[in-house]
Order: sequence, then structure tokens, then C-alpha cells
Amino acid sequence: MFSLTYEFRLKPTKQQIEIFQDWLEINRKVYNYALAERKHWYKSRSCQINACSLHSEYIIPADTPRPTYSTQCKSLTAAKEQYPELKRVHSQVLQQTLKRLENAFTSMWERNFGFPRFKKVGQFRSIVFPQLGKEPLNNSAVKLPAIGWVRFRQSREIPTDAIVKQVRIVKRVSGWYAMLTLQWNVSVPQPMPVGEAIGVDVGLISFVAISNGLCVQRPKFFVDLQRQLKLLQQRVSRKTKESNNWRKAQKKVTKLHEHIANTRKDFHWKIAHQLCNTAQTIFVEDLNLVGLSRGILGKHCLDAGWGQFFQILEQCCFKRGVYFQKVDSRKTSQICPNCGVETGKKGLSERVHACENCGYTTDRDVAASQVVLIRGLAAVGQTVKMLAEGKVVGLPLRQESPGF
Repeated sequence: MFSLTYEFRLKPTKQQIEIFQDWLEINRKVYNYALAERKHWYKSRSCQINACSLHSEYIIPADTPRPTYSTQCKSLTAAKEQYPELKRVHSQVLQQTLKRLENAFTSMWERNFGFPRFKKVGQFRSIVFPQLGKEPLNNSAVKLPAIGWVRFRQSREIPTDAIVKQVRIVKRVSGWYAMLTLQWNVSVPQPMPVGEAIGVDVGLISFVAISNGLCVQRPKFFVDLQRQLKLLQQRVSRKTKESNNWRKAQKKVTKLHEHIANTRKDFHWKIAHQLCNTAQTIFVEDLNLVGLSRGILGKHCLDAGWGQFFQILEQCCFKRGVYFQKVDSRKTSQICPNCGVETGKKGLSERVHACENCGYTTDRDVAASQVVLIRGLAAVGQTVKMLAEGKVVGLPLRQESPGF
């Protein structure tokens, strides 16, 4: 199975916008209620048996099972009799909201994410239609259950042999958008490490440094507009909260944030296509992005958006048949790519790699990218050797296609 997600801007009517906003608010309340139910259950199990809190305790019977996705879906069906406004929303849309909460707890347990938070008014911005009827697309319009046909701006051709599996409606400051998940019943061959190979090193001065000597300077998306953002936020703080002027000022802040995100993403896609034009095999560092974002240069690391860039580069390589692999990032800037001798740590101000053992001199980031290339080729060569000996079934490639 092969799936892609196409994004289109919707052109809903005023009545459809009112329905979307009403559904978002109802789903937000359902999400908060389900989260509170789970949180109270955990709190009731975390109190000490020989002491009580000075403030309050959550008293829930000991035989009460832990709230799960299935139990909360059953409770949602019974709650529709008590709260008739829940009937205005499609049942599967409400179930997807509970599934979203379940995924948040799964990420907390398995991926060390934070505890899920309650959604304030306006913070719940998307709903999902997991199933659509027959032929849901027609003349730049999508047919949504219980809503009907909603027109969208078709900026790209939609393959006729694809099946629309689900639609996500997203609210942004620039308008409403539809994420169409298309699926094909085909088997896509995985790319093989052939042709010219390059190593890529990312940094704060040079956004990417390639092993062939090319360096691309890092644009400062957030830092360059930080002064303007500060001015807009000051204007928001001087307005009466929840007033019309406050909402207008808040909208300007949101637009600037969206502009920063769009320019960063556009730059990442352009660099990704440029790298795919350069080689057929690309190796990058497997960085600890969470640790880097919490360091002294965390703001600049987040502004560079390395995590998003690696994800976009992997997607671009998958679409264009380019082999992509991450390698160990330890001491890439401390090893000479020419002789392999460890040269020791370099200060942030030291931008030139000069090996005392062999005399090899080049840019620091380029030397690190060459080390990444050497490690990538060694990993691929070892895998091919094991494949020839029959020790592995196939190359260590991703098994599922990434979402777009």
C-alpha cells in the first residue's frame, strides 16, 4: 500500500464555515472532558494510602477500569442523550478526536512526550473524516459526511486511480484547508544505494555543508522577524482581552508566525530538491534534536528547523528514488576525513579543519560532511556484504512510505 497526502485550500460558504467552527468547539469540549476523565483516574491512583493532600483528593472506586479509547467511545454514545449538541457532529469525527487523545497518551508512554494538555478556546484547529462515500471528489469539490460538497482550489492534479481514505479539515489564520489522504494498491520499490553519494552536515552558520564542498548559508527566519513580532505582541498586550481590537492584533501575530513557518518550509523543500539533483545516495547525521533544542543555542536550532528538514529530505528522496540513510553523528567534527585521526574538539569560532597528522585543510563543516559520507558508505558496504553472505534479507530501508 502506498499513500500520499495532498493539501488544498478550501473555499467554503458562510454556512459551511459556521458548521466547521461549531464542530471544532464541540470536539474541543469532548477532548477536554475525555482528558479530564483520564487525568482524574490517574490522580486517584497516585495519592498515598497513609496521607491525604491538604487541597483535595480524587476519590474514584478501586474497581473502576482505566479510561481507554473503547470505553470512552461507549460513554460518548450514552452522552448524546444527555447533551443533544453532540448529535450535530458526525459520530466518526468525535471518535477520531478520542483517538487523537489516545495517540497523545501513547506518545507520552512510548516516546517520552509530555502529559497531554487541555485545549483552550481556539486551540483545537482540525477535525478528521475517516471514511467518505463513493466518488467523494468531483469538479474541485469534496463531499463531506453530514456537510455536503465543499469546493477547494485544486492547485495540482489528483490521480484518478487513487482512493481517498480520509480528509482532515484544518483551520489556519489564512483560511481553511483540506488534507486529502490518497492511497494506491501498488508496491513501490525501495531505492538502492547507487550512483554518486554525498554526505550532508547541518549547522547554524552553514545550513547544509555537502561533502563535495558546497555550503548553503542559513537564513534566519525567526530571528530576522523577531523585532517585528515583539512589536505586534506588545500591541496585543495593550488591548482589552477578548475585544475586537485584541482579536485583530492577535490575528496579525498569528499571520506573522504562519509566514515564518511557510518561508522556512519552502526553503527546506528547495534545498531538498537541490540535494536530490546532486546525487543518488544521501547520508545525513542522526542528531539528538531534542537535546540541541534545550541547549544555549536552542532558539537558533529551532529556527533552523533541522528536524523538519530531515523529514522533508527523506520524503523528497522517496519520491525521486534517491537512497536516504542516517548515520552516527558522534565526533563528526573531531575526525579527519583524510587520515581518520581524531583531532580533538573544536571551538565554535574555529571554522577551519586543519589536521596536524596529514596536513589536510578544509572548511570545518565540509570535513564533517565528508566524515558522514565515509560512515554512510561503510554502513552500506557492510550491509551489502552481509546480504551477499545471506545474513540479512534486504537492505535496512524504511518499510513504510512517509506521509506527505
